[in-house]
Amino acid sequence: MSSESTLEKATKDKSRAAEEAEERDEDEEDEDERDEGSDSDDGDSDDGDGGNSDDVATKPLSMVDTSPREKAALDRPSSLAMTWTITRRELAAYFNSVITYIVISASMVGLGLFFYMYKGGFWQVDRVTMQRMFDFLPFALCFLVIPLFTMRTLSDEKRVGTIELLITMPVKDSEVILGKYFAALAIVTVQLALVVLYPIAMFKWPWHLGELDWGAFWVGMAGLFFLSATGTAVGLMYSSFTESQILSFFATMLTLTAIYALGMLSAVESLQGWPGDAISFISLQSRFEPFARGLLDSRAIVYFVSIAVLCLAVAFHALERRKWT
Repeated sequence: MSSESTLEKATKDKSRAAEEAEERDEDEEDEDERDEGSDSDDGDSDDGDGGNSDDVATKPLSMVDTSPREKAALDRPSSLAMTWTITRRELAAYFNSVITYIVISASMVGLGLFFYMYKGGFWQVDRVTMQRMFDFLPFALCFLVIPLFTMRTLSDEKRVGTIELLITMPVKDSEVILGKYFAALAIVTVQLALVVLYPIAMFKWPWHLGELDWGAFWVGMAGLFFLSATGTAVGLMYSSFTESQILSFFATMLTLTAIYALGMLSAVESLQGWPGDAISFISLQSRFEPFARGLLDSRAIVYFVSIAVLCLAVAFHALERRKWT
């Protein structure tokens, strides 16, 4: 009896194991069918997307969105604002430099000595006029003041290496040139404005030595301003050529002094006629003489402005060429 009971238990165990194996196989088949169904669903969805793209492609142009996309614009200030920023930067550099105050002070002292002391000065003339000042100031501007104020405009930037940083910033070369030009011209104008203190002190307050023809005086000052505008442009042009401030100073000084002295050659008898007229046409002295006499000469204004524009254009191309070297 014991052997029969043992045999029945063994057969029951085998039947249970077979049933469990069949159940596991059925579960695995069900899982495989679910996986295949999900794959087929993904394929159908892909086909559906493809169908949508085909539908878009087959739509008429009137139904397709063909409007251009907006481009991101660089938030950059205007050219006038950038030029003014550079001008303020240069003016701050001028007023923080000791050389500026030395040049202005020395010029005022030299003008005072010439006006009051040289060959008897103003007292020897014995009439109410500022002609002696207009005889001295143009030469002083060409020989000393303008070269000293313009020698470092671009030369110092090149020497220090900041010009590379400046031209790679979002600023145009023309804005750099104009900003530096206006700053240099402004500091020369400050020098001219201080000169006005002499006639005010002599003929207004505290002394009243006579009645000055202020109209002729202001015309002469306007001539000095146009002369300074031309000389400043020449100095900026030479400063754009070299890294040496000394070379820029001497080149500007020699050029302006030579062009101004040409007016003296045109007065020589041997140069009368067309040679003298040709020389006086390009002479700064000959162009300034009408202003010194109180005459506003439009031809001289055109001459001064043309030379200034030409020199600024040359300086612009010199700065632009540096990008390609």
